[in-house]
Amino acid sequence: MIPIFRFLARLPLSWLHALGALCGWLAWLLSPAYRRHLRENMILALGPAGYRRHRAAAIANAGRMALELPKIWLNPLAVAAARVVRVSGWELVEAARAEGRGIVFLTPHLGCFEITAQYLSTHFPISVLYRAPKQPWLQRMILEGRARAQLHLAAADLAGVRTLLKALKRGEAVGMLPDQAPKVGEGRWLDFFGRPAYTMTLAARLTESGAAVLLCWGERLPGGAGYHFHLQAPARALDGDTETRAQIINGEIEDLIRRCPGQYLWGYNRYKQPAGAEAPPAATVEDRA
Repeated sequence: MIPIFRFLARLPLSWLHALGALCGWLAWLLSPAYRRHLRENMILALGPAGYRRHRAAAIANAGRMALELPKIWLNPLAVAAARVVRVSGWELVEAARAEGRGIVFLTPHLGCFEITAQYLSTHFPISVLYRAPKQPWLQRMILEGRARAQLHLAAADLAGVRTLLKALKRGEAVGMLPDQAPKVGEGRWLDFFGRPAYTMTLAARLTESGAAVLLCWGERLPGGAGYHFHLQAPARALDGDTETRAQIINGEIEDLIRRCPGQYLWGYNRYKQPAGAEAPPAATVEDRA
């Protein structure tokens, strides 16, 4: 796989996105489980009409997400970061840094979530939460592609949590995927689009540190033209206990997804029950499927 990734990294982004769209449709056609997850998740969040409207874009963008990775991971940082051609909300970053505050960047599985930390690391140090994959070749690719001069990886364990907290105390930045299903003991069953989803509490705990909190995502532009990097502050006040904050973060993520549903990774099994976790409670609203 590594030679294939190196070959793909040399291709234009427009080619990768075109080929990725085809791969997305192949995955959808060949995997009944994937089709089921995508349909169920989209209908739950968007309703049947929203599913029909955004299904094709979601299928194609899932493939684009996979094939753009070599371009981001296996090129020099300056080349990868240059794919960000537009930035909205950067004044929020400047304001937090002017106050000497650390920043928690929350990046859901929306658009190109790999480009965000890469771009941010060209401006200041950032530590990102990282869970090693099972495949050794993918582990090697991730370490090679994500570990940049100012981009530091923090393992998804107690030592990694300490790394993130220390970075925030130094006034630095940390980043994570807040909609990633955590391991047992690392989350709570909380509402996500009206259905219980095992939700990480770490992101919420980090917001208790006094750091600034920003939501960010890289919108994939048409024709391989690059990415529009969006940053925004949470619309809701992040206060209360850890569980309350985690629920607020879920609501913020829902709002982001509704802005660009065709670029969310709907096929991700967000509602799975981690091994050893208690069964989820009943859904808080009727399943619209």
